[in-house]
Amino acid sequence: MKEPIVIRPPAVAGMFYPSNPNELRQQIAELLQRVEKKIQGKVRGIVSPHAGYMYSGFTAAHGYSALRGEKFDTVVVVSPSHREYFQSVSVYSGDAYETPLGVIQVNTKLRDELIAAGDFIVASERGHRTEHALEVQLPFLQEVLPSFKLLPIVIGDQQPEYCLKLGEALAKVLKHENALLVASTDLSHFYSSDVADKLESVIIKDVEEFDYERLMHDLQTQRTEACGGGPTVAVMSALKHLDVTNIEVLHHSNSGDVTGDYSSVVGYLSAVAY
Repeated sequence: MKEPIVIRPPAVAGMFYPSNPNELRQQIAELLQRVEKKIQGKVRGIVSPHAGYMYSGFTAAHGYSALRGEKFDTVVVVSPSHREYFQSVSVYSGDAYETPLGVIQVNTKLRDELIAAGDFIVASERGHRTEHALEVQLPFLQEVLPSFKLLPIVIGDQQPEYCLKLGEALAKVLKHENALLVASTDLSHFYSSDVADKLESVIIKDVEEFDYERLMHDLQTQRTEACGGGPTVAVMSALKHLDVTNIEVLHHSNSGDVTGDYSSVVGYLSAVAY
């Protein structure tokens, strides 16, 4: 008897983005239309925020706009875990993720290869069940890319060893793959805009200089803050090991740009590696 297909349903549709497919497509199209910046080169990775589209959607659209016209067999999304703490890196153990725009199959072959590449990497539902940071990337991907398979990864413990070794393991399994890497992160939380800008100037410099080891150090020593700092380090490390040479910060904003309240903000960043 055939095993039933396990699909991870949308957890934050109707909260972080519209649950109605037509409204969702329209919102994404409007965000993408507002982006004017163009990238010259083959995109290999992006860093993208994960707040509600109302707040971070325009920043996210800068990275996703650069993907229009591109084709990938697999998209690897690396996310932090906001709701569950666990001492490992979790690759979704089911068969697919679903959004209001449809079902995305998990690349089970690459999942098996990645798990074999590191004993701290496990197949699990932990970190996936209610996590928004990975899910909010998917509708954008579904709109800008033709069909692709997904490798959904959630880091439960953002210790340097896990983040750096995950980068090496990803580079190893993706060496001969046509794959896109996506790091899901917001920046500092609930400082005034002036304080946030100072903290975030550090991560912007680290990203622009493609220095993932310094970024890991700056996160550890609290010179900068990012809730998905570990995923960003892992993705930058993987890209560097895959001989990607260029990375550019396309947009930086904070929630005050939408709410008008700059006394307590959350920061957002979009970057593209090519």
